[in-house]
Amino acid sequence: MYFCSMQKALSKQELHNLAMNHVGKDLEQRGFEFVAINSKLQKHPQFVCIDKNSQYYFVIVKAVLSPNNPNNYDMVWMETFKKHAHEKDAKVLYAGVGLANPNGDNLPIYLNEDYLIEYNGIQFIDTNLN
Repeated sequence: MYFCSMQKALSKQELHNLAMNHVGKDLEQRGFEFVAINSKLQKHPQFVCIDKNSQYYFVIVKAVLSPNNPNNYDMVWMETFKKHAHEKDAKVLYAGVGLANPNGDNLPIYLNEDYLIEYNGIQFIDTNLN
């Protein structure tokens, strides 16, 4: 008898959700309270949080496939976003999450299978306008 395992590669949205789960847990452990969560791709910010001093934070989560660097973001786009945050008196946090298949960078990440994660924590983005 022959069994074929049906591996299902994660979609961009599913990879994004995976990254958001990791970042959400980190934010929770840091004591942030969630005001809003948006997990749709290309919708920013993904999390709107407040700290114990009622300071608002806009958190941007980006899932990146290895070998790309999860700590890099689009500087031009970020300037526009910082302006939006500044107008709302919010601080900006960026969380890049690198994801990879342990069997090779050229392989997709499959549903319910092991994956590698590179997460260096949350970066504070200075919202002072130049």
